[in-house]
Amino acid sequence: MPDRDAAIKAVCEAGDLALAAWREGAAPATGVWEKSKGHPVSETDLAVDALLKQRLGALAPNIGWLSEETVDHPDRLSMSRQWLVDPIDGTRDYIRGRSGWCVSVALVEGSEAVFAAMYAPVTNQLWVAHKGEGTTCNSKRLFASSREEFVGARVPTDALPKADRDLEMVHKPNSIAMRMTMVACDRADLVATLRWGHEWDIAAAHLIAEEAGATVTNATGQPIRYNKREPLDFGLICCAPGIHDAAVERLRDRAVALLA
Repeated sequence: MPDRDAAIKAVCEAGDLALAAWREGAAPATGVWEKSKGHPVSETDLAVDALLKQRLGALAPNIGWLSEETVDHPDRLSMSRQWLVDPIDGTRDYIRGRSGWCVSVALVEGSEAVFAAMYAPVTNQLWVAHKGEGTTCNSKRLFASSREEFVGARVPTDALPKADRDLEMVHKPNSIAMRMTMVACDRADLVATLRWGHEWDIAAAHLIAEEAGATVTNATGQPIRYNKREPLDFGLICCAPGIHDAAVERLRDRAVALLA
């Protein structure tokens, strides 16, 4: 295991670098453009990515690299360990001057995340998890939602479809990883998506939520594995264990229709 304290320090340094260009309620001090339609990126994303690659790469040899802002290299598939990195998860909130963004880093061994650190500098939250050792936020142990009744479950969202209006809306950060931490700290009961997403979006938050006691699967209820040749998964369910079966059932027909 690479030096955990050094990895956490690198994540915090990366977050502070991003914060230096962030401006509340306004566009950042650095340039912003679309790398593809509907997918914004800023100069800060790239600067944070470069800093993390340098800092984390110096901690141990022979660890692969998969990041949203770096061209994927197939060499990672031959390595037993990989860094999975989202330099700024929640870029839309970042470029709008909102607080719902973070730096997200996971270390994967085989197909599972074994270490994770996420830092949201605007809200001053640092989440850390190591497999088998639980999750902390700012050094305080987290315990996930224990809800067992699906109706009334708290969901971070801007709107609920008609079929889901028996659920309760709560504040939604743009960062999917930060939404997952809301389940980990019992401020939400369910986070669910029905779209293809990349491994770097959720790897760190996956471990953080699971180590706090949540259940995390894809949208059809199957385990999520990392370091795949195509680093994609269909959808996400992150929730209290007691409502996972109900969440899968609620999403089943929609998931089948989309996959068809």
